[in-house]
Amino acid sequence: MQDLLVEVSHGIGGHTGRLVMTTLGTVLGIGSLVVTIGFAQTAAGQLSRQFDAVAATQAVISPASTRSMNGTETPNTRLPWDAPDRVERLAGVERAGLIGEVPIGELQITAVPINDPSAPEVLSPTLLATSDGLLDAVRGTVVTGRYFDAGHELRADRVAVLGARAAEKLGLNRVDSQPSIFVGERPYTVIGIVGEVQRRPDLLDAVIVPLGTARADFGLVAAEELQLHIAPGAGALVAEQAPIALDPNQPENFEVQAPRSGSELQENVQADINVVFLVLGVIALLAGGLGIANVTLLSVSERTGEIGLRRALGATRRDIAAQFMVESLVIGLLGGLIGAAVGVFAVVAVALVQQWTPIIDLPMVFGAALLGALVGLGAGAYPARRAARIEPIAALRGGV
Repeated sequence: MQDLLVEVSHGIGGHTGRLVMTTLGTVLGIGSLVVTIGFAQTAAGQLSRQFDAVAATQAVISPASTRSMNGTETPNTRLPWDAPDRVERLAGVERAGLIGEVPIGELQITAVPINDPSAPEVLSPTLLATSDGLLDAVRGTVVTGRYFDAGHELRADRVAVLGARAAEKLGLNRVDSQPSIFVGERPYTVIGIVGEVQRRPDLLDAVIVPLGTARADFGLVAAEELQLHIAPGAGALVAEQAPIALDPNQPENFEVQAPRSGSELQENVQADINVVFLVLGVIALLAGGLGIANVTLLSVSERTGEIGLRRALGATRRDIAAQFMVESLVIGLLGGLIGAAVGVFAVVAVALVQQWTPIIDLPMVFGAALLGALVGLGAGAYPARRAARIEPIAALRGGV
C-alpha cells in the first residue's frame, strides 16, 4: 500500500500543469452542480415567500351551482348576508367581505344629473355592492377619503366609493367637497377613492355601494362571493370549517377555493425548479468526468515506458490498474472538494447581492464532494484497464 501511495503521489505531482487542468474540469462540474441546486433551493424559498404573502392568505367562497340541460348554471343556495360575521369567528380568518354585481339595467352612472342626448356615449362603470370588510379582505387601500362602514350599510345610506379608474372616467379626483355621482337619477355621495387592490382588481373600474343600499335601491337578492383574508397555513382548516359555519345542514352547497399549506407549496415549487437545474448540473459534471478520462488516457500513453519498467520489476496488472484508479480518485476528490466550496461561496455571494436568504443543503454539499471522487473513480476505470493490459516487452520497445 505504501508503494502504491508513493507511485500515486509521483504520478499526480509530476505534472503540475496537467493536474491543475484536470482538477479544473471536476471543479467546474461539482461547482456547477452545487450552484444550480443551491440557486434552485434559494429561488424556491423566495417564490414560496411570495406565494405565502399573497396567494396563501386568500380564500374565496361561492355558492355551488347546478348546470341545466341548456348549459346555464343555477346556484344551489345563497350566501347569507351575515356570512362575514360567521366566518370571522373561525380560527385563521382575519377579515371577510361579501361582494356582488348590482344589475342596473339601462341606467347610466354619471357625474352629472343631466342627460345630454348630444353628448358622446360613454361606457358606464360597473356597479358593485360590498360589505364594509371587503376592502381589507382583498387588500385594498383608499387613496383619498374613506371606505364605508357597517353603519352606512345598516342605514342603507346613499354613499359610494369609486375605483381609481372609474373615478378618472367620471372626472373625480377629490372627495373633500362631497361630490356626487348619479345612478340614473339617484344621487350617491362619493366618500372615497380606492387606489390599489391586490385581489379583485375589477374594483378599480367600478362604483362601489354598501350591500344594504343595493338591497334597498336595486333589490339585490344575493352576493356572488365571499372574500377571505386568512392567516398563512390556515387554508385547509378554513376550507373545512367555513361551509359548516355558513350552513351546518348543507355545507356541500358552498365551494371554497383555499390555498394549500405553505410547506406543500414550497416542496412543489422547489421540486419543479430542481429538476431543471439538476439536469444542467449533471451535464456539467459529465463534462468534468470526460476531462479526467481524457487526461488519464493521455497520461497512460506518455507513461508507457514507466509502466513497462514497473511490470518488468514485478508489478502485476492489478498494481498498475490500482495506481491509475487511485490517481483518478484523488483528482476527482480534490476537484469535488474545491468545486463544492466554490459553489457554496457563489450561492451565498449572489444571494447577498440580491438580498435573498441563501438556502443550502449541507448534506448535498458533502455529497457533491464525494460525488467528485466517484466521478474520478469512474472516469479512471477505462484508462486503468488499458494501462494494465500493456505488456512489459512491448512497452520497453516503445509500443503500446
